[in-house]
Parts: sequence; structure tokens; C-alpha cells
Amino acid sequence: MSTRVFLELLAREASAVEFEGPVLAARTAGADATTLAELEEAKLAALKVRALLRRRARREAELSALFDTAGDLAALRDLDAVLEAIVHRARQLLGTDAAYMTLHDPDRGDTRMRVTDGSVSAKFRSLRLAMGAGLGGLVAQTATPYSTADYFADERFRHMHDIDDAVHEEGLVAILGVPLKLGGRVIGVLFAANRSVRPFTQDEVVLLGSLAAHAAVAIDNARLLQETRNALEELSEANRRLNAHSEAVERAALAHDRMTGLVLRGGGVEDVTAVVTEVLGGSLAVLDDAGRPITGDLGGPGERAVRDRADHTDRVDGAGRVDGAGRVDGAGRVDGPGGLDAAAIAEAAQSSRTLGRTVRRGDLLVASVDVGGEPLCTLVLRAGRQVADTDHRILERAALVTALLLLFRRTVAEAEGRVRGELLDDLISRPGLGGLGERARRVGVDLDGDHVVIVVRHDGGRERAAFWASSRATLEHGLAAQRGDEVVLLLPGGDPGLLAKRVAAELSASLGHPATAGACGPVRGIAGVAAAHREARRCADALRALGRAGEGAGASELGFVGLLVGEGRDIGTFLDSTLGPVIDYDARRGTSLVGTLTAYFGTGGSLSRTAEALHIHVNTVTQRLDRIGRLLGADWQEPERALELQLALRLHRLSHPTA
Repeated sequence: MSTRVFLELLAREASAVEFEGPVLAARTAGADATTLAELEEAKLAALKVRALLRRRARREAELSALFDTAGDLAALRDLDAVLEAIVHRARQLLGTDAAYMTLHDPDRGDTRMRVTDGSVSAKFRSLRLAMGAGLGGLVAQTATPYSTADYFADERFRHMHDIDDAVHEEGLVAILGVPLKLGGRVIGVLFAANRSVRPFTQDEVVLLGSLAAHAAVAIDNARLLQETRNALEELSEANRRLNAHSEAVERAALAHDRMTGLVLRGGGVEDVTAVVTEVLGGSLAVLDDAGRPITGDLGGPGERAVRDRADHTDRVDGAGRVDGAGRVDGAGRVDGPGGLDAAAIAEAAQSSRTLGRTVRRGDLLVASVDVGGEPLCTLVLRAGRQVADTDHRILERAALVTALLLLFRRTVAEAEGRVRGELLDDLISRPGLGGLGERARRVGVDLDGDHVVIVVRHDGGRERAAFWASSRATLEHGLAAQRGDEVVLLLPGGDPGLLAKRVAAELSASLGHPATAGACGPVRGIAGVAAAHREARRCADALRALGRAGEGAGASELGFVGLLVGEGRDIGTFLDSTLGPVIDYDARRGTSLVGTLTAYFGTGGSLSRTAEALHIHVNTVTQRLDRIGRLLGADWQEPERALELQLALRLHRLSHPTA
């Protein structure tokens, strides 16, 4: 009967106090000692069974919670979400005021607060724990769980001022910490804490440790998953780059094949330009060895193709500007949106030649090629889109193909130029040589038509000047030759002055310094070429002597000087009769009376300024003028005589440039 009562109490999960009821009822009813002893023994057995059932129920609940936790953690893929779920579940399972987690920082060798749940202190949430410092540091160092019912009264671990301040600010008193372990390595510490004194039971330690074990595996899985994601992303990016590179290689090979085909079919620079802009987009300019445009327009679409460098000269005016699309202005700048000046492009071209690859300057791509250390051509691309580095090869190959075309064109032009030059040289030096007319017809020159002979004086740039003249002569069905320091052209036309001006302006622009052109014509046939050459030379020398370097003119544009330098004029007799005694005196005595007389007239008859100009004493000037008076006669300073003397001095300079 006594056992049945207690079984009924166990069945309805009665409280512990209710198990005293049967014993008290028997005592009140006057039961004997044996009965009371049996009831007391049955009560104690029932309470033991009750405690065991409650422990098993709690353990079942904990195991169920751990199972749910494991399922939740397995479903999470983001590391932050995993950590937050672990800490939140720890707080729930142990019923504490707060829970938090610290993770090991391998870079600094300590642990840092990673996630908190129930925390209210910013200082606590940013806490860092050195190895062995505080309860958490001790757990991390020893890989063993530690708990304290009263943190500040516990002397088992090393208290640190900053850690204690953070714990005090958070208001924590009872703390339990268990290690997060992967194999034998501690990766962090999981904590549960109360803001009041509370001893943690062994079951709670085991429970938090079990959660920590699940958490460590989940953290490692999340880490491995993240690393896998990163590896997949890197692999995907590598695959994308490989595909892009393959596409770029295919584009480059296709462009190279097309450009090679153009060369084999006799295409030109403008055809290569069209291929590059079709593949890469944007606009392309091709510059020669001096940085001047051969073809293309950096300003945008609608490039103007120029067949060769000689054709380019059609677009250069007297001020050194390129007309048409406005590719180069007077300051040497390449115009168009975002245009760079010539110096910047030259620097980029030099870098390209040094590195052997394309260089970027702003929104321009520059590829340049040299031969034997000398620049040959430069390609400047303003792309309409972002050009990948792998596509730079297309521009570099285009530069090489362009260089080959220019070299071939130059070789052909030089060969034809030699033929034309030799013919013009024979017309000037050996007009009686047979077969000159037939040779002229073979190169497309009709000597029976009107022609003008042009002699150009220039300082330096002989190769460029010769190439320019040869190109010009080829285009206009004329002849050109390099004779010493002068360039000679025989061009169709009847106006020597007009042709001389045009040649001087265009060649000056090409050379970058003044070129002076004298012309004579029109002439027909073979016989008049030599005489016209002599007169053209005198016109060029006259222009330079008159201080008009960089200009062009025929004898008719030189005024009274032209009357004297024209073919058939007897300048020697005029000089002998006017200035002969002074010239002869200087020749015999080695004096400088001609120079003194020139300086005297040049300073307006001032003795002091003449002395300054010649760096001699005024008395010396007076003595020299006295000698000139005795040689020329007393009236040498009269206006008419003085004018003749000044003219004679000018002519003497023209006929003796070094005197």
C-alpha cells in the first residue's frame, strides 16, 4: 500500500514536498514505528527515482537541443551566421544572462572577442585576451574548461586590469569557459556568464563543452566552405581570364593574318589602320619618325588616309601647320578630345621602343618601332572602349607591319629616287649625253613641256630633304637630285616664283628649320636645264644674302638684285668698276677694307658705331676710311656713288658668300 502511493506520486510528476504527505498522514493516524520506517524508506526510494527521472528528462532535453543545434549549424554556410547561432544557443541551453565567444588571432598571438549575445558594454565587445590572461586566456592556454561562481573573488587565474574593467563594466560575476578545439589545437573559447553569483554544475560544463565541440566542427566546416568558395571564385576568375586571353590571342592572330594579307596584296598604311580600328575600335594615327602624322586622326572617327609622306606635305602650310582635320597645330599639339602635346607623345613613343611593348598615356595607347636605334613609326590609338592588356599585341603587330610597309616604300622610293637623281644630274652636268630624253620618258617625265628648275639651300637634314624632294618629284612627274649641300628639283610648271615659295614652305615644315629655294623657268627640252640651274642657284644665294632665309623666289621676285643675278648679267665687270680697287687692295695686303666699308654703311656712317661693330678703335676706322678714299676717289661718299658702292658690296657678298 505504501509503495503504491509513492508510485502514483511519481506517475503524476508530483513535487518533492508532496512525497512527505503519506509519511505525515501515517504519523497523524498513530501508525506504529515499523510502518513509519517502511514509509520513510519507500519515500526515499521514490525521491531517488524522481531525481533520476528528472535528470534523464533534462539530459534528453539537452541531447535534443544539441541535436537541433547540430542541425542548425550544419544548415548554415556563412561563418558569421554560424558564430552567432552558436553563442545564442549556448545562452539558451544554460539559461545564462550572456554568452560570448573569443577566437584565436594567429597574427597577434592572442584571442579577440568575436561574437556576443546579451552583452551591453562596447568595451567588453572589443576586448582582447593575451594567452594566459584572465579566465578565457587560461582556458585557451590550457585547453581545459574553467568556471567561477564569483569572478572577482577567484584567484586561480591571472587578473588583468583592462580585462577586469571590461568584465566589471558588463556586470558579469559567474563565468564558465570551455575551449573550442580542432584536434589538439585550440581555436577559441566559448563562454556562458551570469550577472549574479552562480556555481556551474558539472552537467552544465559538459553541456557547454558538447556545444563547443559541435561549434568547433561547424566553424571549421564554415571555414573550409569559405575557402572552397574562394577557390571556386579564383578558379572561375582564372577560367574567365583564360577565355579572355584565348579570345585575345585569336583576335590578335586574326588581325595579324589580315595585316599580313594586306602586305602581300600590296596594301598600304591606311589599310592597316582600318584593320586596327575595326578590331579595337576608336581612332588611330600613324606618325613618322619625326612625330608628324602619316595617316589617321586622333580627334575621332573619319580618319583621313594619306598615301605616303610626300602626300602628307600637301597639307602643310607656310606656318608649319597640318590642315584638313587639324591634326597638328602650330604649337606642335595633337588636337582632339584629351589630346596630348607632341612632347608627351614623343616620350611615350620612346618608352614603347625601350620596353618593346605598348604604353598607355591617359586614354591613348602608343606603340613605336625603331630600326637600328632610329625611330621609324609610331601608332597612337584613342580607343572607344577599354582595351585589355592582351589586345595591346594587336597594336604592336600593327606597328611592326606598318614599319615593314614604310621600309619597303622607302626602299622603292630611294631606288626610284636614285634613277631620277642620276638623270637630273646628267641634264645639269652632261646635257650632251645621248639618251636623256628616252630615260626621262621611262620615268614619266616629258622634257618637251614647261618645267621649272628649283635649287633649295638648307642647313642639315640632308637625308630627309633628299627623301622629301624625291617623293615630291615622283608625285608631280618631275626629277630631283641631291647635289652637295643643295637639293635640285625639275618640276612641271610655268611660274618659278610660285613653285619656289611652295617648295620652301613645305620643305621648311618637313625639316623643322628654314629651307631657301631659288627658281628659274620655264624651260623646255634638255639644253636649257643647266643654265636654269645656275640662275636658280644664284637666286637661292641672293635670298640668303638678303636675309630672307626660308623663302622662295625666282629672279623676277628679287627686284634690282634679280636683274643682276639673272642668267647673262655681267656682275664681275660691275664689281670691278665700282669696288675693284678696294677688293684688290684687301687681296694683296690681307686687310679688311671691304668689311670696314660694309660696317660703315651699315651703321649709317657713324665712326663710333663702326668701331664698336668691328671691335677696333675709332682712329683705326678713320685711317681705313682715308685709305678707301684714296683708292676710290674723294667723291665715294656722295649719295649716288655711295648707293653704287652699297649695291656692289651686296653683290660682292652674293658672289663671295664667305668673304
